[in-house]
Amino acid sequence: MKKLAKDAKKYKYLFLAAFILNITINTSAHASISSITIDADSGKVLSQYNADERRFPASLTKLMTLYLTFEALEKGQLKMTDKLPVSRHAANMEPSKLGLRAGQKVELKTLINALIVKSANDCAVVLAEALGKTESQFAQKMTTKAQKLGMKNTTFRNASGLPNAQQKTTARDMAKLATAIYNDFPQYYKLFSQKTYKYNGRTLYTHNHVLSKFKGADGMKTGYTRASGFNIVTSAQRKGNRVIAVTMGHKTLGDRDTKVMSMMERGLTTLAQNNRDKTARRYAQLQPIVNAPVQENNITDVKDVTDKVWGIQVGAFSNYTKARNYALQVKRTTLQVFKSNDISIEPVTTGAAVVYRSKIIGFAKNDADSACKKLKSKQQSCIVVAAAPTSQLASADRY
Repeated sequence: MKKLAKDAKKYKYLFLAAFILNITINTSAHASISSITIDADSGKVLSQYNADERRFPASLTKLMTLYLTFEALEKGQLKMTDKLPVSRHAANMEPSKLGLRAGQKVELKTLINALIVKSANDCAVVLAEALGKTESQFAQKMTTKAQKLGMKNTTFRNASGLPNAQQKTTARDMAKLATAIYNDFPQYYKLFSQKTYKYNGRTLYTHNHVLSKFKGADGMKTGYTRASGFNIVTSAQRKGNRVIAVTMGHKTLGDRDTKVMSMMERGLTTLAQNNRDKTARRYAQLQPIVNAPVQENNITDVKDVTDKVWGIQVGAFSNYTKARNYALQVKRTTLQVFKSNDISIEPVTTGAAVVYRSKIIGFAKNDADSACKKLKSKQQSCIVVAAAPTSQLASADRY
C-alpha cells in the first residue's frame, strides 16, 4: 500500500509537471508578437519589437504575389484586360477562395481585386501559374525578388500563404515589401483601400477592418493560419505623413487590430511633431533673411527655400519615356494650373531592374496636397513627396 501511495504521488507530480509544460509550449507560440512601424517616405523605423523574428506570413504572402503582378503589368507582360486560365490545381485551393472552376478564364483585373479584398487563394495560384508556369517556380521568383528588395529573412514556397513549414518571413521584411509596393507602384496602391468588390452579382467584403476603424487608413493586407496567428500589414496617411505598420502573431483579430491602430497613431503623432520641430528650426534659420532689408532677391530666396520643395509622385514605370510621358499627360489634363512645374524622372534600382518614378515637382506643400487631392478625385493615384531644389535634379525637364 505504501508503494502504491508513493507511486501515485510520483505520477501526480509528473502529471502536474507535464500539464505546466504543455501550457508553456502552447502559450509560447504566441507569447510574444513581432511588430514594426516605419515612416513610409524615409524608411525610418519609428518603433519595433521582435521585428527580425521569423514567422509564418499566412496571407501576407499575397503582397509579394501582387508585387510581381504589378511589375509584369508595367513591363507589358500582362494587361488588366487579359483573361487567364484556371488550372485544376488553382480550382482545388482551400478557402478563402473565389470559387473558380478548372478551365474557366478570368480577367486579370478581377484576380487582383479578389486577391486584395477576398484574399482568394485560387486567384493567387492563377496569377502564379501565369507568371511562373507552376506555383513552385513562381515561389522561387518570389524569394529571389524578396532578396533583391532586402528581405533577407524571407523564403516563399507558395503564392497564397497556405501553411508550409518552410515559408517564413519577419515583420521588418514585410514592412520593406509594403514600402516597395507603395514607392514602386503608386498607380496601383489605391486598390488596397477597397472595402468591397463585386463579382458575378455578389459583394465581397474585406478582411481588413482597420480600413473602417482608423482615420486615414488605406491598406494593405491581413493574414491568419493557426500556426501564424493573426497578422496584418497596414498603412495610413494624415496631413502629408504616412506610416506603414506590421504586427504578427496575435491570438485574436481584435488584439491585432487594436495593436496596429495604436502603432499607427503613435507613428503619425511622432511624424507630425517632427514636422513642427523642423518648421520651427527652418524658420529660426531664416530669421536673418526675413529681417533683412526688403529686396526682390531675398523674397525669392525665402520663397524657394520654404515653399517650393515638394513634389507629387504620379507613377512608377519600367522605362524613362513612359514615366515622362505620363507626367506630361497629367500636367496637360488634370493639373493644367500647374503646367509650369518641372518634371522629375527618378531612376531607382531594385535588384537587376530599374524603376522610373514619375514626379511633378516645385510645389509649395499646400499646393502639392491640393494637386494630389485633385488627382485622387479623378481616380488617379499619387503621393506627396519631399523634392530637392530643381537645380539639383539632373533628370528634371521643364515644359
